[in-house]
Amino acid sequence: MSELVLEQRIKSTASGRKVLQLAANFWFITAVFGQWLFTSYLVLLYGGSAVRGELHLWKEKLTHGYVPGDAIGNTAVAAHLLLAVIIMLLGSLQLVPQIRTRLPVFHRWSGRVYLLAVVATSIAGLYMLFVHGTVGGVVLMVAQSLDALLILVFAAVALRAALQRDFKTHRRWALRLFMVVSAVWFFRVGLMLWLVIHQAPVGFDPTTFTGPFVTFIAFAQYLVPLLVLECYFRAQDSADARIKIAMASVLVALTLAMALGIFGAWMGLWLPNL
Repeated sequence: MSELVLEQRIKSTASGRKVLQLAANFWFITAVFGQWLFTSYLVLLYGGSAVRGELHLWKEKLTHGYVPGDAIGNTAVAAHLLLAVIIMLLGSLQLVPQIRTRLPVFHRWSGRVYLLAVVATSIAGLYMLFVHGTVGGVVLMVAQSLDALLILVFAAVALRAALQRDFKTHRRWALRLFMVVSAVWFFRVGLMLWLVIHQAPVGFDPTTFTGPFVTFIAFAQYLVPLLVLECYFRAQDSADARIKIAMASVLVALTLAMALGIFGAWMGLWLPNL
């Protein structure tokens, strides 16, 4: 291989790497914006109703969200909501390279709080799931249980890699953890994207919340993001600029679809309840 060909290949790989990084940044910024919108909704609706002493609103918005006399169950619901807010805020900050580099102490301590929060909310979520049940029947129960188990496993692996100072492995498992932790958000965004496209509840019964689309999205809410992330890792590791550019194109398309779902969720789910 001539030096000229080698130089051109190096430049091509560098260009592909830059395009892929820009696409990843576009996805991340859009996702964080959407998650912070969801966080503001949780704070304003559930936090506001708690401050006003209107806990009955929790029951209207959540399946068994508030049960009079059930101290343990109500505490689990409150903890789940509070931890969800902490997770949404800290999760994105954990993945910002500038924060990791310039504020390492904050990164480490906020990371510990984040890991404790995701473990605690998973346990609280499992309690709510098996004691109070959920809409959608067995399918959603199985899917949500699997997601909680993946969160616990990924959190443990990410922590282990950090303690071993294997930061490349730690970052990749932290990204996988971010995806499965964000499943509840992906579910809402994916559902509203589907409704925006079809303008009707196609593929599911909105009353019982069952049907083929619900079965699909119950598992797709975390399996699809994980699949895309694994493809992104492979593209990152590849020396072929074409693979990087192809992955970047996929990320841009998925980001635009996600942005439409975020808009639909804000206009159809969150804003009307505030």
